[in-house]
Amino acid sequence: MLWGFVDVTYLVFLLPAALIALWAQVNLKSTYAKYGQMFNREGLTGAQAARMILDRNGLQHIRIERVSGNLTDHYSPKENVIRLSDSTYNAATIGAVGVAAHETGHAIQYDVGYFPIRLRNGIIPLCQIGSQLSWPLFLLGLIFQQGILLDIGIVLFCLATLFQIITLPVEFNASRRAMETLEEGSMLAQDELKGARKVLTAAAMTYVAALVTALAHLLRMLVLRNRNDNR
Repeated sequence: MLWGFVDVTYLVFLLPAALIALWAQVNLKSTYAKYGQMFNREGLTGAQAARMILDRNGLQHIRIERVSGNLTDHYSPKENVIRLSDSTYNAATIGAVGVAAHETGHAIQYDVGYFPIRLRNGIIPLCQIGSQLSWPLFLLGLIFQQGILLDIGIVLFCLATLFQIITLPVEFNASRRAMETLEEGSMLAQDELKGARKVLTAAAMTYVAALVTALAHLLRMLVLRNRNDNR
């Protein structure tokens, strides 16, 4: 009975979330594949665009390095370095400039003390613990019919979900800063800005999908917890 019910909850909650996450990933890859091949008129590479934006914001101390992979771009606040992937660093495309500008948006967030990103950075250890221990404890609670373990598992998973919730404003704000900087600095033409915005919007949808997935897992846990109480 338990495994039959688990299968039903999987279909009801997790399968739709998985489909949304798959769509988000496919959409991002297809969007970047399009604008990652369209050269911008200024001939700016991702690395050049990032350097220009950082310098304009007084962030000359932040380095820009190349990292292997595709769309593995990220900003490391501890190391004061923006790492741009192979598809971004030397590419003079609309997509590359958009992605590079987004990462500089994170660097600017730290510099101006943007609260959500500092909050997210501060709760990462707790969220990692919640992500790793929540389901093992919850499953033990189901197996041994221990409500306290079920509750602890749910609380821990709430921490992991909180991380996804806080991530949304952080990523959307970084993209907004990126678009404003690109437009104000006339780094991309108006039609190119539309392409960059589409790339950043597609990337943001992957974070929305991650939140939907986390909420689906949480709802499934609550349903399983309720059924355990009614046994």
